[in-house]
Amino acid sequence: MPPTDASADAGPVPVHPVHPVHPGHPGCSGHPGPAEDVRDCEDTLDLRLPSELRALFAGQAPDADIGGTAAPATEARVHTPIGPFEVFFDAPDAPDASEALDTVDLLDQVGTWGPIETPVGSFRLQPVRVERDLPAISRWMNDPAVAAFWQLAGSLTQTEEHLRAQLAGDGRSVPCLGLLDGTPMSYWEIYRADLDPLARHYPARPHDTGIHLLIGDVADRRRGLGSALLRAVADLVLDRRPACARVVAEPDLHNTPSVAAFLNAGYRYAAEVDLPAKRAALMIRDRSLRHLM
Repeated sequence: MPPTDASADAGPVPVHPVHPVHPGHPGCSGHPGPAEDVRDCEDTLDLRLPSELRALFAGQAPDADIGGTAAPATEARVHTPIGPFEVFFDAPDAPDASEALDTVDLLDQVGTWGPIETPVGSFRLQPVRVERDLPAISRWMNDPAVAAFWQLAGSLTQTEEHLRAQLAGDGRSVPCLGLLDGTPMSYWEIYRADLDPLARHYPARPHDTGIHLLIGDVADRRRGLGSALLRAVADLVLDRRPACARVVAEPDLHNTPSVAAFLNAGYRYAAEVDLPAKRAALMIRDRSLRHLM
């Protein structure tokens, strides 16, 4: 069962599985109706997709079937039906599909963000390498205070599968170690909230960036360290991701230490949201308010 939540100062912070998003496509009224009603509102849209998705579509083979329609390599436009609509977008010029995919970085190279100075020391995010980091992360996941929320207690294999699911994905979630003055002491997941299943449950904006955190050692919990690091990582995201206007998180509504840590880190309590495994507090740190909170 996938992890659900964790407290920043008590160890856990929310996490949920990384899956591709398959959003629904409502009919004219905003809610799908009978089949004949949906057909009555069929239309043709002429849309320009974001550059990230255009680059991903460039990975299709010249004779690949997109939405049931073959797209010759020489065509300038690609057609695909989406729900009741027919969508056309400009096909990107990318003769080499693998090269186009290599240019897609959904999180602006987390590993190059560098350190940030905090009241508790110099901190940086280091993307996980399974061979190096698995023993420490698995040990943290088996701490009862962490396991109660992340639900990843068990063998090394279980933790490894959780990490590799992200590392083998399309880059929408990056697992990292948090290094404080050079010492690994926390585990983080930096993810594209707007491309995550979470986006089905709140009014997501393009490039919304989500964070999950657990503090590894008991001695580092419940002394304000989580709040200091949550603020620092939000600042890193906003500094290194110019397109991102908000950092979001979704701790369990009843996880008071976690919610308090986010509030102390300059996040605002935006809403309550019903997620598959919990009722969560949607916490947001806005770029426009970062120097006021």
